[in-house]
Amino acid sequence: MQGRCLCGAVIVSAELARRSLSACHCDMCRQWTSSAFMAIDAKVGSVQVEGPVKVFQSSDWAERAFCEVCGSNLWYRITAEGPGHGQHQLAAGLFDVNGMYLGLEVFIDSKPDAYAFEGERRQMTGEEIVAYFAPKEDGA
Repeated sequence: MQGRCLCGAVIVSAELARRSLSACHCDMCRQWTSSAFMAIDAKVGSVQVEGPVKVFQSSDWAERAFCEVCGSNLWYRITAEGPGHGQHQLAAGLFDVNGMYLGLEVFIDSKPDAYAFEGERRQMTGEEIVAYFAPKEDGA
């Protein structure tokens, strides 16, 4: 897939890990987007970017990126060692997502009451997500 930011200065290309969207309701994503962060999961190592990108280390384990010209959100990427290292969650708004479906909601326990998505999908709490991405005892 290939997409672009609002002003067109940044072009993002990637191979999709799956043909579904995810929504994150964590406090940081809601602060960053004013709603749930709607994302597409890219295959690790497949993301290519052209244009003026600004990266912000938003936590000990991840970074967020945006277009330096128009401010469009571009991605959330896991920087910490562990099972998700290098994984990009690309902003769904960069791409034509017609034909895709919402397959996962994370931090569902942080979702405000003011909105809800229709249909069935996998839902995970903040505790489940943190446990999933935490380094394992054997160092994996």
